[in-house]
Amino acid sequence: MSEKLDWLVARAKAGKMNRREFIGRTTAMGVSAALASALYTKAAHAEPKKGGVIRAGLTGGESTNTLDPALAASVMPQVANAHWGEQLVDLNPDGTVDFRIGEEVSSSADSKTWTFKIRQGVTFSNGQAVTAEDVMATLKRHTDEASQSGALGVVKDISEMKAEGDKLTLTLANASADLPYLLTDYHLVIQPGGGIDNPTAGIGAGPYVLETFEPGVRYVMQKNPNYWDDRIGHADTIEILSINDNTARTAALQSGQVHMINRVDPKIAALLAGASGVEVRRAVGRGHYVFIMHVDKPPFDNKDLRMALKLAVKRGEMVDKILGGLGSAGNDTPINAAYPLFDDTMPQREFDAAKAQEFYKKSGHDGSPIILRTAAVAFPGAVDAANLFAASAKEAGIPLQIQLDPDDGYWADVWNVEPFCASYWGGRPTQDLMFSTAYLSTAEWNDTRFKNAKFDELLLAARAELDTVKRKSDYREMSDILREEGGLILPMFNEFVAGIRSDQIAGWVDDPNAEMMTYRALAKCWLV
Repeated sequence: MSEKLDWLVARAKAGKMNRREFIGRTTAMGVSAALASALYTKAAHAEPKKGGVIRAGLTGGESTNTLDPALAASVMPQVANAHWGEQLVDLNPDGTVDFRIGEEVSSSADSKTWTFKIRQGVTFSNGQAVTAEDVMATLKRHTDEASQSGALGVVKDISEMKAEGDKLTLTLANASADLPYLLTDYHLVIQPGGGIDNPTAGIGAGPYVLETFEPGVRYVMQKNPNYWDDRIGHADTIEILSINDNTARTAALQSGQVHMINRVDPKIAALLAGASGVEVRRAVGRGHYVFIMHVDKPPFDNKDLRMALKLAVKRGEMVDKILGGLGSAGNDTPINAAYPLFDDTMPQREFDAAKAQEFYKKSGHDGSPIILRTAAVAFPGAVDAANLFAASAKEAGIPLQIQLDPDDGYWADVWNVEPFCASYWGGRPTQDLMFSTAYLSTAEWNDTRFKNAKFDELLLAARAELDTVKRKSDYREMSDILREEGGLILPMFNEFVAGIRSDQIAGWVDDPNAEMMTYRALAKCWLV
């Protein structure tokens, strides 16, 4: 028993076992629950090792990548920015707010005025102190439509900002009980002077200092010796490599070229999990794979055609064949049971060839091919998913044709540009943030061009609503509007599936907020 217990403690110490699993397995051995809990707490707080080089192989790298956080649209720049940059607030794995440059926050009774205390002693990588003015300037830049920030829908409702000493006060046009959660948006990396003069400088206050940036190839960063939080940033050097090809990315992990990879192909997850020294980690969250239509461009400006396409998807088949069961069926709304105010009484949309054909005929479409753009980089299995969609659409008499695009440039040239394409969303911590980022009429990243006055009205009302029953009802009505009127086809929610070298790396936590431990895996893990 002693050897087995030592092994379990070692796994917990290395971050390879969560509390529930550890306590379950040790109590099954006859250890008391109290002792098991104490052993786990001691193991989980073991001192991480410092030094060395940690490498990650990620999909989502393109030659069009930029260091401007406002424009980060795929996971490779998202991860990179989270290491050279720091935010006002971030998210903990349990969904609570992680106070970063913002040390604490308070609000007025009506949730319209919020005051953040700015942490003192934090410096940018150029040695300049981070001030409340820098934070204010950063938020102001993202409220400017010219910045093309993906956070525009999140910060646009801030009507006034004031920086005084170590305090930043934000006044909202409409009350919001969720403002700290809204400001966890990953685009809002704090930059000197807000990044207004040079948003691509790569100067931030994160745990690492950017040394090398080769767009679509790699980022290399060195440990920031002046970083304020000694709980993260354990390696001396981190390197993020762009490996878009699934096979090459998997091979890099198996050979030890990298210590961690994202988006393990679900079809090989079980096989990879059996490889020596490798562990497959899964986190169930809010991520989803989608096909998006611009509702303002023909033929997708026709509501009946949009509904025909929504009814022509075999969702369960996609979950089984594309995700290998590592996910769940979607319902043409970005909200699932991972959100606390999710309404589980919403009926599940199913494949219905007869109804799809009925709506298609009603649309009056001329029968010409409907082009769906996709690429392997859109999401794992995106090309196969698009082909499944085309096959089921054919059953309904809908002429869906797949166009395969190059991986490089997909996020710059196809997504949010072409009227019908494959994409993904990592989800957001609250319904408000998800809806504000992608479906509010004024959101920069409204990638379906959905504009609905009633939806916007409900969103603003729900922000200020303290009655959770009423708030839940508002969110349900918004989902109903989006499902019926919008350009979103959401066939499946995905798990975040990563691969790590468990014989070389420790500290991994399965984080449901976003992939790669909410983008900070290289800073939070350490070499064993």
